[in-house]
Amino acid sequence: MLPNRPHAIHQLVRDDVGRDLARLGGLEGLGRSMLVTVLPLAVVDALGSKAAVSGAYFAGSCAALVATLNVGRFESWMPRRWVVTVALAGAVAANAVVVIADGPLVAVAIALVNTESAVFAVLISLFIMDYIGRLELGRNESRRMVYNGVAWMVGPLLSIALYTEVAPWLSFTVSAAATACALAYFWVLRLGPNPALATPKSIAPAPLANIPRYFRQRSLRIAYLITLTRGIFWASLFVYCPLYILEAGLSEKMTGGIISIVAALLLLSPLVLKVVDRTSTRWVIIAGFGVIAASMVTIAALGDARPIGLVFWLLGAWGASWLDVVGNIPFMRSVKPRERTAMTTVFSSWRETSLIAAPGLGVLALWIGDFRLYFGAVAVLALVTAVYATYLPRRL
Repeated sequence: MLPNRPHAIHQLVRDDVGRDLARLGGLEGLGRSMLVTVLPLAVVDALGSKAAVSGAYFAGSCAALVATLNVGRFESWMPRRWVVTVALAGAVAANAVVVIADGPLVAVAIALVNTESAVFAVLISLFIMDYIGRLELGRNESRRMVYNGVAWMVGPLLSIALYTEVAPWLSFTVSAAATACALAYFWVLRLGPNPALATPKSIAPAPLANIPRYFRQRSLRIAYLITLTRGIFWASLFVYCPLYILEAGLSEKMTGGIISIVAALLLLSPLVLKVVDRTSTRWVIIAGFGVIAASMVTIAALGDARPIGLVFWLLGAWGASWLDVVGNIPFMRSVKPRERTAMTTVFSSWRETSLIAAPGLGVLALWIGDFRLYFGAVAVLALVTAVYATYLPRRL
């Protein structure tokens, strides 16, 4: 536990913690953005079809879900610092797998990347709720989005340039180096004077026993649906938008450009907070899902992939970027303090669930025979989530 401090000093320490955690997230995001951008291209080169890509992502995401649901078990085996270390090291290893492996083995890289992303998100969320005050969550989330936005602006363009213009293996090497820098910075924070990562106040529990209690609470159910649907859209963009670009007859370089433009939207997060101040978190969530639904319906209506469809991918990403700023707040403000650690690991499984649901829907749509059904399904899910969001408190 932290010792009691005068309020002004306590505020300063919390701000320092939030900044450090934001920087750490930005470094981790840089390495992951470089890998995620070119990974679908490497997978389709290795496997040869959209159906095989969907299957590989489905298998890799299932493995990551198992890891997420056992974060508490991992913490019982080793200190949290080593759980974070192993996760980040796994992302470094994923880059090596893509370069060395061939065929179905690329699913191992997907599993490692998704597992690192999930475990890192769970533990960073616990640190944030340990050291960031409830009323400061909005400002802290906005700051995290800015750092991540910068990382995701730089990473995709750099990785796709290396992949297409220099050598594919070099983009994965630079991604591994960026993730290694995140790991080094983590240990700098861990060994430094700032308490943010020195001694965790909470322990991540094994969530299986907590799942029923989580979903008995209406506010937490809605919070999960919000983040799940948001995650399905982002999974669609990262997995299927690069394939959409190629099917539309555009250059592979466009994939990095699109992802970087999407990342730039996160830099507008302070403006989203101003809208929240004038309206409410609930209103912004409903509007964001409305924009996603409209964009997905339009892409489905266009039929075959066309360059104009990228405009609507970006429109959907614009709406989803609002949800990145405020989407976690319903959970953070609704969860009971005594259940905070128990519920966080359950809540954080939305990431893996979305990464399973998105390719699963893709496989189903291809099995039926028309991939436009996938975009229609995402649109319907966004509308349903918007309706459920109306049940959130007006002044959340």
